[in-house]
Amino acid sequence: MRNLTAFAAAAILFFTSGTVGAVDPPAMKEGLWSIRNQGVNNPGGKKAENTSTICRSHAYDQHVLQDAKSVKGCTTLSETLQGSKYSIHSHCIAAGTEIDSKSTVTFKGDTAAHSESHATYTPALSGITRVISHNPMVRSCTPGSPEKIGLSPSPH
Repeated sequence: MRNLTAFAAAAILFFTSGTVGAVDPPAMKEGLWSIRNQGVNNPGGKKAENTSTICRSHAYDQHVLQDAKSVKGCTTLSETLQGSKYSIHSHCIAAGTEIDSKSTVTFKGDTAAHSESHATYTPALSGITRVISHNPMVRSCTPGSPEKIGLSPSPH
């Protein structure tokens, strides 16, 4: 269960960092990015939040792309880019659980992105069904610097 929850969280980062297929969304600016995730667990509508930071570079984005392309058990069912809106529908099988997910990322220039993902897990996985992520660039940074990656959970 814990590995699947981590897998779902990693998928959000993949969708806001690059694509899994041939569609090329706009390149994002290199620098320190804040990633604020809000999840909704069902039944009950219980919310969970966390905020992380990462020093993004184009090399990092390319690395994430390669990792996303090599996830075993995942298939991209559809993928589109219309203007500043990127959408992907994928299906994965991980540890006996099927994950059907639909994500949309809206790019706001090269310094911000907003994504919303909905997933259905069969059998149910901790009730996670929806994750919203807001990703603004904060400032410039040096890859490998101490602020490279940070994570701060927000209790709710």
